[in-house]
Amino acid sequence: MKNKILLIASIVLFSSCATKKFKEKWFAKEAPVTFKARFETTKGNFDIEAIRDWSPKGVDRFYQLIKYGYYDDVAIYRVVPSFVAQFGIHNDSLINKSWQKGIEDEPVIQKNDAMTLAFARGGIETRSNQIFINLKDNYRLDKLTYSGVSGFPVIAKVIEGKENVLKFYNGYGDNLGRQQDKINKDGNTFLREKYPKVDYIIKAYLIK
Repeated sequence: MKNKILLIASIVLFSSCATKKFKEKWFAKEAPVTFKARFETTKGNFDIEAIRDWSPKGVDRFYQLIKYGYYDDVAIYRVVPSFVAQFGIHNDSLINKSWQKGIEDEPVIQKNDAMTLAFARGGIETRSNQIFINLKDNYRLDKLTYSGVSGFPVIAKVIEGKENVLKFYNGYGDNLGRQQDKINKDGNTFLREKYPKVDYIIKAYLIK
């Protein structure tokens, strides 16, 4: 009986902590017409500017993620040379899952130029919490069609710190892109043990 009581208490405590880290109402927060944010990383800072007209639903989600601290201690786990740097799997699997609610698909307005950002996705309405930075002009992503969707709508661009983005460790190539299930399950513990050179976003926050 005592063990059952302890188990119940643990569940209540865990749920309480999770509630503080995520609230469903955050999905209703609309982004400004434009906003800027700073990403502090293990290779130095980079700043972005998001333009809501480029992808209103996408920019709203990106704003929500940054405003509510989602990208703290998040791995830049997939860095493919001369292609993309991808991040967005949270170390806390519960928080990660909470933010995986997909948003509506939108057309590509802004081209996938070098240093622009877009949501990764795997099908219809699967844009949620993972972002990639284009490391070069990737114009084929403007119209690439698969799993019922076409193109990757750009949501923002890097305006400062491009040199730091290009420093992200890329020696693992696309290997970790194929291990997302493992990262989702075991988080940064798995990455730091097996892939110690992976870079991280220390924190991200809005700036004026």
